[in-house]
Amino acid sequence: MESVRGIHHITCISGDAQENLDFYTGVMGMRLVKRSVNQDAPDTYHLFYADAEGRAGTDLTFFPWPGMPAARAGVGLTREVALAVPSGSLGFWAERLEKNGVKIGEPVTRFGERTLTATDPHGLPIALVETDSREDFAPWTSSPVAEARQVRGLHGVRLWERDLAPTAQFLSGSLGFTALGEEDGWTRYGVAAGESGQVIDVAARPNLARGAWGVGGVHHVAWRAPDESVQLALREQAQAAGRRPTPVIDRFWFKSVYFTEPGGVLFEIATDGPGFGIDEDMTSLGDRLILPPWMEPQRTEIEMGLPPLRVAKVAARGAES
Repeated sequence: MESVRGIHHITCISGDAQENLDFYTGVMGMRLVKRSVNQDAPDTYHLFYADAEGRAGTDLTFFPWPGMPAARAGVGLTREVALAVPSGSLGFWAERLEKNGVKIGEPVTRFGERTLTATDPHGLPIALVETDSREDFAPWTSSPVAEARQVRGLHGVRLWERDLAPTAQFLSGSLGFTALGEEDGWTRYGVAAGESGQVIDVAARPNLARGAWGVGGVHHVAWRAPDESVQLALREQAQAAGRRPTPVIDRFWFKSVYFTEPGGVLFEIATDGPGFGIDEDMTSLGDRLILPPWMEPQRTEIEMGLPPLRVAKVAARGAES
């Protein structure tokens, strides 16, 4: 059986695009590595934030839909996005987030990892998790956060499910996860070594209503496949489990397959390549609107429907120590 290799990217829904950009580049210090549009609804941006090179596993992305109602927390949705930060940096992050008006919780320890919870400006629950296991990280030299404290990438996700058993069986039987432990009602599953970027926490909430997509919520979680052959094998495994995956969809920077897991959370299997450097120089990632080739004939119409974004405003603040 093939296994996913960890998280490829996580896509969320935000409000105003400029506010989202200002927060994730100006406060969180992540790099805007691709400014594109939702390929299925090109009247909104698709903004990708990652490390300096936009590596798979570091990529948090957003569809800005400011007119959408707020997400409704409940079962069948991803509840929280966890980002990896260096060990010993939570004090810095707590001070920085509070200084920028971000609501934070008290530091806690989860599965042996020091964690700081927070809520982004549009209501997305995020967690900063201290770890030294994220070595596949390229620092962004223009970040307003010093290299020693920068977000290293995606750490994991947390899901609420009405019934844990079907999801647990699917994770282990079709995607290659192994149960790593239980704590405070949460079960942690991991792939490979179960290190940062390779974990998912699931909890049963049988009395909760079903959640709903909206501003401040997670749209989908994408899992890594190193190449197309592994992706196809994982697609077959999902299909054998009755998940009705889509055909392979060419997203230009990677190829995608989508399906819902048994509890209703939207999953994607995405290939690691070809990557964001296929159509931009690595030194200028995110500087302009990039469209896949088949959308170029509609560029003028698409650009007219999008609000302007002021990237320079947040890219030149200088790193804080």
